[in-house]
Amino acid sequence: MQYPNGKLFTEEEATLLQEIILHRRDTRGNRFLGMPLEERHVDQLLTAALHAPSVGFSQPWEFVLIRDKNTRQQVKESFSEESAAAGNAFTEDRQQEYSRLKLEGILEAPLNIAVFYRSSDKPVLGQASMKETGLYSVVCAIQNMWLMARALNIGMGWVSILDPVKVGHILNAPSGNQLVAYLCLGYTDGFYTQPELEILQWEKRRQRSAMLWYERYP
Repeated sequence: MQYPNGKLFTEEEATLLQEIILHRRDTRGNRFLGMPLEERHVDQLLTAALHAPSVGFSQPWEFVLIRDKNTRQQVKESFSEESAAAGNAFTEDRQQEYSRLKLEGILEAPLNIAVFYRSSDKPVLGQASMKETGLYSVVCAIQNMWLMARALNIGMGWVSILDPVKVGHILNAPSGNQLVAYLCLGYTDGFYTQPELEILQWEKRRQRSAMLWYERYP
């Protein structure tokens, strides 16, 4: 029988990871510097993503790296269409606030990465009862990338105000692939001490006591 002999981490290293988690931020277009990312940093980001946990070790993620300005412009047009429609869902006061927010960096960031979920054509261990675990696995890969980006002092923004079908067509994605995230990455002029939407009082941070239960819901 083979016994586990994986690396053990120190308390100091655990504290550093906690610092990275607590200081992770969503970076908007007005924060990117525009200079190209070094390839060694891109490799570190992708390596972090590819070592995320996945249901049944299925590794159901695929990544499209986008630097071409024409392609990014097409994606930007999808954002503009969806953003105009999304703003109408808010009250009049909130619509004015919404219109002032910078919500993406598609053109400003030197690198865009589209992350797709590709379902398996065979049974996946652990996915029979909860099909969504395949998608959750892709989200784990995105979080890994986000934390590595923050550790490298690289800004990363997740653009969700997009038509996933249109973006799939723009990127010539296979018909079975599902867009999970469209990411903007680049060096930045700095990071906020708090999430930007918290600073702008768009939302307030929920208290732990309102989200934590023991054994079961009351």
